[in-house]
Amino acid sequence: MKKFDGTGVALVTPFDSDLRVDFQGLKSLLEHTAKGVDYYVVQGTTGESATTTNAEKKEILDFVRNNNPKGLPIVYGIGGNNTAAVLETITQTDLSGIDAILSVSPYYNKPSQEGIYQHYIKIADESPLPIILYNVPGRTMSNISAATTLRLAAHPNIIGIKEASGDLVQCMEIMKGKPDDFILISGDDLLTTSMMSVGARGVISVLANGFPEIFKNITHCALSSDFYQSTLSSQRLLDINPLMYQESNPVGIKEVLRLKMVCDNHVRLPLLPASQELRSEIAQSLKVL
Repeated sequence: MKKFDGTGVALVTPFDSDLRVDFQGLKSLLEHTAKGVDYYVVQGTTGESATTTNAEKKEILDFVRNNNPKGLPIVYGIGGNNTAAVLETITQTDLSGIDAILSVSPYYNKPSQEGIYQHYIKIADESPLPIILYNVPGRTMSNISAATTLRLAAHPNIIGIKEASGDLVQCMEIMKGKPDDFILISGDDLLTTSMMSVGARGVISVLANGFPEIFKNITHCALSSDFYQSTLSSQRLLDINPLMYQESNPVGIKEVLRLKMVCDNHVRLPLLPASQELRSEIAQSLKVL
């Protein structure tokens, strides 16, 4: 799965002032991120998938397919806490030109480890595309344990995991027991170098929307085992990274993109655009990057 080495960018969904999808802004974003990323992730959490309609999701995916400046691989987000609904969405989605599905662990209903396992096995059995697991306990309120990940890794249609648990020991346990063709991907921007030092192949990143070239240095240096240079690039983002989550993702990164004149910063309720205080902090951080 070399196509998923390096940086995947979890694309934001630009909106105009009427909160309609801003396709010109999306085109600008695709061109901007193509400067450094290795693949696109469409309609993940950062893309505000919780508040885009099914019709909009289709339009966004079609647009990315048709406006992909470098013909980069595409990962599409299809996940949820209703297994049957996830399967129905996969069946009803035109997946042509898509390389893999990123599927978040079931949220809110907090299933057991066996429930998580059976959820993913059902999806992997029926999906025409390979599945990348997504473990993000901070949003789902449940962790996919290393043992469960390794059980799932034995399935031929489950090719990797985006790990956003922040637990490096758990990541090491996955690396120790995984099959050779199963990939570990960082889901925490600032832990990317650390995770790659223990075997991860890259990151699916929020900050790469704004800083694709920095992330190219982070991941490609690490892939070449130059962890010193990778760390130096990561350290450039230390101050701005917490601001991305201060008022929830993607509020912060959309403000970055506004300041960089890539697209505007509109978000859909229940999120709100960055407060004046956050705008000022982000603007100050950008001055030293």
